[in-house]
Amino acid sequence: MRAIVLAGQRPGTANPLAMRFGVANKCLIPMQARPLIEHVLATLGRHPRIGEIHVSTDADSAPAIAEAASRAGGNVKVKLVEARDSLSTSIAAAAEGAAGPLLVTTGDHVLLAAAAIDSVAVTLARADVVVAMTRRDAVVAAHPRGQLRFYEFSDGAYADCRLCGANGPDALKALALLTDGGRQLRDPSQIGNLLGMTDRLKLKVNALSLEAVVNKIGRKVGVEATPVVLADGSQAFAIENDLTYGITEQLLTQRPG
Repeated sequence: MRAIVLAGQRPGTANPLAMRFGVANKCLIPMQARPLIEHVLATLGRHPRIGEIHVSTDADSAPAIAEAASRAGGNVKVKLVEARDSLSTSIAAAAEGAAGPLLVTTGDHVLLAAAAIDSVAVTLARADVVVAMTRRDAVVAAHPRGQLRFYEFSDGAYADCRLCGANGPDALKALALLTDGGRQLRDPSQIGNLLGMTDRLKLKVNALSLEAVVNKIGRKVGVEATPVVLADGSQAFAIENDLTYGITEQLLTQRPG
């Protein structure tokens, strides 16, 4: 698989936590004396399913990210690709020339686990597009305050894990629609844009399951799309502030090895 790591910084924007740490790009915030993205690249570089890594980033961040990549270890070659104006076009640029499945994640996904990569890869054997989610009870079990943003469906509340996959470049348009166009899965209030009137009403009263919604959206754009529900709730943790930074560092410290 080719892993695509999104690590761009939009011009004219600044992340408050990055500013506090004195870096321009959130992915370069230090944790345990290593930039966040170095942890991500180390996990990907050691994984036997990953054959190459393309990092989508801006020109200003590229030197520091290249340095982090050189320290991350593993036997997987890392290539930097210039980020584009949008998430979807950045993914497309980083996917150019790929012959097999694609794994997409973010450069600050410090807790990315090998088991999560395996789950997406295995599910891609039967689907064109896979989006990783986890249940609220799994998140709470990992840490009660690690992630507070959940999306309600008929079969429960879920959190987004910032990890998805596509079976080759042809599935990228659907992946972009599911994760970027209106941010449908990450903002369920927008999912209705891709559903018929009846399903929009069902969604409004939480009468559709997560799987049903993803399946329906996939069929709408001509692909087989499915969620994969990860048992590890920490896969949904995002570093947004001092609290979530501290929680992530704590869990990272507790990991074996």
